[in-house]
Amino acid sequence: MSKSSRSRSHTVSDFSVAMNAIAQVALAQKWDNVGVLAGDLSAHVRRVLFAIDLTPTVTAEAIRLRADLLFCYHPPIFQPIKTLVAQNAGVESLVFQCVRSNIALYSSHTALDAADGGTNDVIAGLCGIAKTNPLEFVDTPGEDNCKIVVFVPREHVDRIADAAFAAGAGVIGNYTHCSYRTDGTGTFFGTSGTNPAIGKRGRFEHVDEVRLEFVTPRGQLPEVVQAVRTAHPYDEPAFDIFPLTPAPSRGIGCVGELPKQTTLATLAQRLSEATKATNVSIVGRSATIIKRAIIVVGAAGRLPFRAGVGAGDVVITGEIRHHDALAFDRAGATAIALGHWTSERPILTAVIRKLKVALPGADLKLSRADREPFARVK
Repeated sequence: MSKSSRSRSHTVSDFSVAMNAIAQVALAQKWDNVGVLAGDLSAHVRRVLFAIDLTPTVTAEAIRLRADLLFCYHPPIFQPIKTLVAQNAGVESLVFQCVRSNIALYSSHTALDAADGGTNDVIAGLCGIAKTNPLEFVDTPGEDNCKIVVFVPREHVDRIADAAFAAGAGVIGNYTHCSYRTDGTGTFFGTSGTNPAIGKRGRFEHVDEVRLEFVTPRGQLPEVVQAVRTAHPYDEPAFDIFPLTPAPSRGIGCVGELPKQTTLATLAQRLSEATKATNVSIVGRSATIIKRAIIVVGAAGRLPFRAGVGAGDVVITGEIRHHDALAFDRAGATAIALGHWTSERPILTAVIRKLKVALPGADLKLSRADREPFARVK
């Protein structure tokens, strides 16, 4: 292997990191199973095959192509697996074949649904929608942080802040030494048992102080508090500790205004051609004018109703339950069902395009065996 080839070698771990930059695992629904599902994180990855589902034909294709990793949008390991036997009739046998052939498995599913530029945004782009808003926001588990607020004499601010930073405080994303400082006035009355660093005991004092704030991981809280106490000139420094809740992040689904109003039939035809859909269904009259799209790939369920569906709205999804279709119709809305697999398949091309930049030199292939399970009656 040449030196240039070795420099472009990637691992399963590298692939996971690159995918997490595209669709953070933390964005997935709590019930989902995403990320590296099987494989050696240190194993080399030269060829990756991309598919929606792990099927016998997709598995055979991955083995034939000598893929090192198989990206399956739908997680092939979803429920707990009690046995992993080659002769099993379920998907477990396919997982066994991949493991035996040293093919790692990765899934992103609802993490990719919620990601910026993910599955729903790709369909929005096919509709000509340039800007979307999330249909829902969800609580994303994040690092358990606290905010420390300490009141400091102005001339000691930098010393105390530096001590806290050295103990692990003040990190926000890729930034370090983050703090906020506000001028104010502190007051105290030192009793007979005190030894004030500023002013005198037995006298009511006013001191120019700075309110110093910074975040710190909860796990490093004892070290940071001790660093603040040690660096602080007061024998009894005043400070507060507040727990922080991670900001909500975008969830599944998106909403966007169509660039110009169109008919249900026109948009359905446009999406059918763009996705090569074989079985497109619509809810509503073909000539209905639509202005806004509510997009939830796969199975929409009741999620679109959070957007307050009504006249001029079209729900674009993969499959729709009978009674949800009736509810859309009662609300005066329309809907387009492209097929579950078909509505999700376009994201694979978008992911490959992004990974070609993140993993230069990797051979990224779109599966030819992956297909829509439903066929049109001729």
